[in-house]
Amino acid sequence: MQMLKHIKIFAQGQFNLLHWFSLASLFIIAAVAVGLGYTSTRLVVSESVQRDGLLTAQFIHTIGAAEVRHVGMPPSQTIGSLLDIRDLSAQTELDRDRIIAARGEFLDHIQHLPDILMATVYARDRTIIWSTNPALIGVRIEGDEDLDESFESKVQVSSEYHKTDEDRQEQKFLRQPKYLFIEHYIPMFDATGDKVLATVEIYKEPQDLVLRIQRGFKLIWVATILGGCLIYFGLFWIVRRAARMLQAQQKQLITSETFVALGEMSSAVAHSLRNPLATIRSSAELAQEISSEPAQKNISDIISQVDRMSRWVRELLVSLQPLNSDSEAVDLGLAIEEVAQAFDQQIKRADVRVHLSIPTLPPIISQHMHLVQILNSLFANALEAMADGGVLTIEVELLADGHVQMTLTDTGKGMTRQQERMAFKPFFTTKQGGLGVGLMLVKRVMERFNGSVSLTSREQEGTQISLIFKVAGGDRGTQYSIG
Repeated sequence: MQMLKHIKIFAQGQFNLLHWFSLASLFIIAAVAVGLGYTSTRLVVSESVQRDGLLTAQFIHTIGAAEVRHVGMPPSQTIGSLLDIRDLSAQTELDRDRIIAARGEFLDHIQHLPDILMATVYARDRTIIWSTNPALIGVRIEGDEDLDESFESKVQVSSEYHKTDEDRQEQKFLRQPKYLFIEHYIPMFDATGDKVLATVEIYKEPQDLVLRIQRGFKLIWVATILGGCLIYFGLFWIVRRAARMLQAQQKQLITSETFVALGEMSSAVAHSLRNPLATIRSSAELAQEISSEPAQKNISDIISQVDRMSRWVRELLVSLQPLNSDSEAVDLGLAIEEVAQAFDQQIKRADVRVHLSIPTLPPIISQHMHLVQILNSLFANALEAMADGGVLTIEVELLADGHVQMTLTDTGKGMTRQQERMAFKPFFTTKQGGLGVGLMLVKRVMERFNGSVSLTSREQEGTQISLIFKVAGGDRGTQYSIG
């Protein structure tokens, strides 16, 4: 009893793998998917903006170099040294007209860049010395970290992708962008490339690039969500199968442990009852020889009840003993014929007609002893259900999937729905004086050899039991029939 108590506690406290996996995996996969989606979109934006900024910077530097060469400036001069003309009179060694011409041509090219919102040129003191918005010329910008960084670093271009900031003076656009815009800081170096003389700030709204980035966003998030869903449901399907297998194994383990506990208990009870029962029967037989006629019936009843108790003990021990793990190829037709012949007299006494149809079949996987035992149990149940006569039909067929199905149908009293659900439970019986281990043993034997058993029944109409066996292969059987 203590062992059964432990088994019950184990069954109640088992870990729900599928429940916790579905919650944990959903959270983890969702977090990973969001992280990957965010990282991927940021990477797409960063790479696209940096690439656009690099191309813009190369274009502006190329234009600046071309304009300097065009006006015949010496190699020591760059376009960066020509942009701040606030102290043009101090540059006595250079031609004023050529400086203004080169600067004007350069700024005109910048002003007509495609997709431009605004362009601004900063001197080293952070004063705006030129802008497509004339209202900003002469304004000095303080506290702009991006602008300061463009003067202090030697990076060719610094790019960002953001919304308009109303608090920043240098973002006073003549027209508001429809989308997010790109901001490029392009430093203009001296001839040695070590000193930044001016910085060109370009605000662009490349609609084609923005639309491509938005499409990239959608594709990345759709792919991320679909990928996350596929991973989640794929893992969920695998874990659900594993959970079902674990539940089946746990159920089988609990059943096995239950049978072990019951077997130990039954063995103890059986050994304790066998000797007293044998003594009672022997004493009753001796008393029957010397008793008077009126006492004969009572003594016969004693012997009959002792035999019934002995039969119960044998059935209980057989049903609870471990099944032999060795399987063999068994001829189902021969086994059915053997059992039918053993019940021949009982079939005739019960006025039962037997319809038996067995085609040529391959052998099945089972054990001859156990197969005969479960067929005996099924025959006995069917005949007891048809105490007033009836029809017992046994059909065997080879299924399309290669299994062999045996169907046994009787026209007996049948079962209620409740009885049908409880039919394979240990020690459940509808027979007077029955022990309730016959169908339980049928189920154990069938499952042991990778088969299955099912039962359907209706009150006053009869019961049908279907056994499905796994085919062993080999030679095909012979044709059997009973007239």
